[in-house]
Amino acid sequence: MIISIACDHGGFPLKTELVKILRAKNYEVLDRGSYDLNRVDYPEYAKAVCEDVVSKTASFGVLICTTGIGMSIYANKWKGIRAALVTNLESAHLTRQHNDSNIITMGARFTSIEDASLYVEAFVNESFEGGRHERRVNMINDKENEQ
Repeated sequence: MIISIACDHGGFPLKTELVKILRAKNYEVLDRGSYDLNRVDYPEYAKAVCEDVVSKTASFGVLICTTGIGMSIYANKWKGIRAALVTNLESAHLTRQHNDSNIITMGARFTSIEDASLYVEAFVNESFEGGRHERRVNMINDKENEQ
């Protein structure tokens, strides 16, 4: 399993620590930046993660900015991406179980490193339930394909 991860300047400290923790737990991580606290435009970094997930270079993506909102908006413009802003452990589980999400976003201002690590592990180790949820995901895919 490969996890692609990126951030903007607001998410840099959290992303840096999260990458260390995930690698220490033997996850393969593609760190797509940013690599310092200099101000950047988050879509430039989110793009690399979205490309990784769409191309199946990575199984899952993680995007971090100050609130997680901008990253989520950007990622959800991509065909084949289902990104969810995760704010607690239950939402990390449920977005995989019910929505078959392939990217999570987090807000560095509101997420501790301990929680971020728990959210990512819950997310990547959860499975899509299918069933009644599959019909709903297919409806999302149909709408995406209309455009």
